[in-house]
Amino acid sequence: MSTAYVSPSVRIGISQDLLRLVFRLLGAAIICVVLALLSDAFLTTNNIFNVLRQTSLLFFMSAGLTLVILTGGLDLSIGANIAFSACVAATVIKATGSVWLGGATGLGCGFLIGLINGVLVTRLRIPSFIATYGTMWIIQGATYYYMAGQVIHGFPPAFRALGSGYLIGIPIPVFLMVIFLGLGSFFTQRTIWGQQIYAIGANPVSARLSGIPTMRRLVLVYAVSGGMAGLASLVFLARLNSAEGDIGDSLTLPAIAAVLIGGTSLFGGIGTMSGTLIGALILTLVLNGMNLLAVNANWQPLVTGVIVVLAVWVDKKLRYRAGHVS
Repeated sequence: MSTAYVSPSVRIGISQDLLRLVFRLLGAAIICVVLALLSDAFLTTNNIFNVLRQTSLLFFMSAGLTLVILTGGLDLSIGANIAFSACVAATVIKATGSVWLGGATGLGCGFLIGLINGVLVTRLRIPSFIATYGTMWIIQGATYYYMAGQVIHGFPPAFRALGSGYLIGIPIPVFLMVIFLGLGSFFTQRTIWGQQIYAIGANPVSARLSGIPTMRRLVLVYAVSGGMAGLASLVFLARLNSAEGDIGDSLTLPAIAAVLIGGTSLFGGIGTMSGTLIGALILTLVLNGMNLLAVNANWQPLVTGVIVVLAVWVDKKLRYRAGHVS
């Protein structure tokens, strides 16, 4: 029987998570104060709800990716996965009129793509960067071919509520975000499988020698990442009320940025779901502030890239000080 192995580095990482979380919350609070001083529109109800909604959408993409990065891997196919799943789901909804069937199809497509990534990484032993980079291009090409430049739009109000509706005055995606935050946090922090994922990221050789089924756990995290991309595709589809081949082109980098800003180590073994949520919030606040201050939209990818580089650099420094690297 396999048991969870938790290396000393994992224990150190978990013990530091609370402190890192506090620092990131403080950073988010400082950004809020600065934006409130610079823009009168920041604290309006509409803008606050917009920030929460965008944060939730980014969190759906980033939550599954967090598990992948915890194992020391990377999933670059998220944006392409979202586009393909959304387009297939849109086709099913329009063809059958069934929101449930369309939703199940979108989730199934996302999960299947994630499962394929997991098999490529474990069975074919292709590095995750190369495997998911390859599937990104394959899925993107398939999506463009499938859509052939067409746009599918106009969905039932009940489905659109998933992305743009409200419940007791709060955007529905925010409730979904809270639910999946709870599920993700419980899985990673309170289950044996979650602790095994941390152990794999901290030291895969030791994890395997201790009896952890590393291949099965890796397949699991990539499948979950794909499934969360499928969920994100449905929320995006409901929010935009349309599907086209290029809707996922700009989504992968922000998802990776949110995970890294949230404190999940690109080297594996350290990170939390709550940290990813705060990372998504910080990135959303930065981009929202740039929009409110009328900063040229061309600067947004540049700022996101700089944030990613800084996040990785800070993470490396922290790991060095904690004795994780020589």
